[in-house]
Amino acid sequence: MSEMLMEIAQRMRSLRTLEDITLEEIAERCDVSVDEYREYEAGTKDFSFSFIHNVAKVLGVDVVDILTGDSPKLSNVSVVRHGQGLKINRRNAYDYRHLAYTFKGKMADPFLVTVAPAPESDRPTLHEHSGQEFNYMLEGTMALYVGEAVYILEAGDSIYFNSSVPHAMRAMNGQNARFLAVVMGQTD
Repeated sequence: MSEMLMEIAQRMRSLRTLEDITLEEIAERCDVSVDEYREYEAGTKDFSFSFIHNVAKVLGVDVVDILTGDSPKLSNVSVVRHGQGLKINRRNAYDYRHLAYTFKGKMADPFLVTVAPAPESDRPTLHEHSGQEFNYMLEGTMALYVGEAVYILEAGDSIYFNSSVPHAMRAMNGQNARFLAVVMGQTD
């Protein structure tokens, strides 16, 4: 497994221990088995960004704390220049750039996401996380799977959905799809 994966796993374990949360408690709250969560903390099982987002919520930290080990510090303004952003590569086909990674106390997490094309016969693995999500297509065509439904989105289209419903995306037509994704925490 990669060095980055091992570092993230170690931070998850350390934060859980500091918060005095048992493996059983966090596994239940993240909706995975204890054995599966143990594999994540050991760095022997790769995880989706959705999973890291869920762990951060349970531990009461910013997702950036888990991904980098640094806490966001800015509270009034955070500027991210063109082509920049905290690069998060959790899946080969997805390139995430966190666009507010230095801002603390965020009410939402904005990402610039690029999805590489995959064979149109492949249905991607669905993941879920608490809260809601807004996606705005910038370029390309994308199939967005939300539960059993499939939405075909093109540049200029947008979608807002309950992100606790399992979802995933697939770029279409042999071209990358780029979109702005805004992930918002549970609002109930």
